[in-house]
Amino acid sequence: MAAPAPGGAVPQFASIYVGDLHPDVTEAMLYEIFNSVGPVASIRVCRDSVSRKSLGYGYVNFHNVSDAERALDTLNYSSIKGRSCRIMWSQRDPSLRKSGAGNIYVKNLDKNIDNKALYDTFSLFGNILSCKVATDPTGNSYGYGFVHYETEEAAKQAIEKVDGMMIGEKTVQVCHFQKRDDKGDDKENFTNVYVKNFPEDWDEDKIQSTFSEYGPISSHALRKDNKGRPFAFVAFETTEAAKAAVEAMHMKPNGMDDGGEERLGPDGHPENKIYCSRAQTKSERQAELRSRFAAMDASKGGVNLYVKNLDDSIDEPTLKELFEQFGTITSSAVPLDSNGKCKGFGFVCFASPDEATKAVTEMHLKVIKGKPLYVGLAEKREARLERLRQRYSMPSGGGKGMGGKGDKGGKGGNNPNMGGMMGMMPQQAMMGVMRPPMMGMMPQMMGGKAPMPKAPMMGMMGKGGQMMPGKG
Repeated sequence: MAAPAPGGAVPQFASIYVGDLHPDVTEAMLYEIFNSVGPVASIRVCRDSVSRKSLGYGYVNFHNVSDAERALDTLNYSSIKGRSCRIMWSQRDPSLRKSGAGNIYVKNLDKNIDNKALYDTFSLFGNILSCKVATDPTGNSYGYGFVHYETEEAAKQAIEKVDGMMIGEKTVQVCHFQKRDDKGDDKENFTNVYVKNFPEDWDEDKIQSTFSEYGPISSHALRKDNKGRPFAFVAFETTEAAKAAVEAMHMKPNGMDDGGEERLGPDGHPENKIYCSRAQTKSERQAELRSRFAAMDASKGGVNLYVKNLDDSIDEPTLKELFEQFGTITSSAVPLDSNGKCKGFGFVCFASPDEATKAVTEMHLKVIKGKPLYVGLAEKREARLERLRQRYSMPSGGGKGMGGKGDKGGKGGNNPNMGGMMGMMPQQAMMGVMRPPMMGMMPQMMGGKAPMPKAPMMGMMGKGGQMMPGKG
């Protein structure tokens, strides 16, 4: 029988969440599957707002709660387009999910344990709201998972019974799930170590044998990034063992020295030496890299341009090739997603402002692979938000009109928020094309004397970016 809604009460809605979907799964496919259980009211596959690619999950709304319960019982972990789907009640109140109550963490899982096997193991102790084994994009297990129970008592019982038990061919460790924010940032007392730049022939057994010399290991994991470069995490049982491993392994030669000059990687670490350090959270690592790259940019000088609306086939060499005709490029970058595809934007840094200005003038709105590029000056997030806030803030006391003849404006004088929007100078182009919020003028902005026009009246642009005289 499907787990009831949180609190033990029968849900008053018949909405279920369907996760772990194949990217090609559509609403029509889900309708055909779930409508066989009972009449479906609506279906939605959630998609990226820009690329419209599936996010891998969706929602199915039934007319009757009993049909939704039947779908949970009969279709959970069934295969849809070669992938086992994960079904649970749709949680409209996020407080239960965010509180962490009843949520446990299971690590050192056998790689053959999937969502269903994990569910079958832990469902003995209480109603499960959600159950998931963490996997890479191809479906291979990362060796850990999460089980969220309806009650805290069920979670405690599962920890007592399963922790230290053999599941598959490995002894699992089970504990309460702890959010990153609750763990704190203790740089002295740590047990998790991050390792990269080690020899490519190292496998998990080699990782374990190498680092177990410094103390007992509770778990370890070997991964690859989207460029195929290996890295690993090693969890020690004691802080002393973790510190000993970092001290002994960091900057140790990895045998990949070709006898030439020492080459530095994108993060500034020598490519021919092992990197071993305390494992950091994603936000901490990003903050450290931002400060490091900001210092590097300040020392190198130059002008950094932001390029977006790139085709997903664009890579770093291709982007550099597009822009190198305008001058000396000191660096370029194209962020990639988990599948190795371009995320749709990149950065190009020129040695001089003149070269960057020429690149913006020539490349902005140029169509590359069927897409018009946006090219502008790269800004820090804080500076960009402040500029947008100032641009789109409504004036405290508006005039009576914006039309009028020539360049003098209508009644009420000039609107300071509209300054610089009618004729973009090269310096302004460096900040990117502005999108004036004029598509639906409010009656107050029109002076309150005339009704709203049916078509957006953007103003006719004359030569030099001046407004053409208005009529009427």
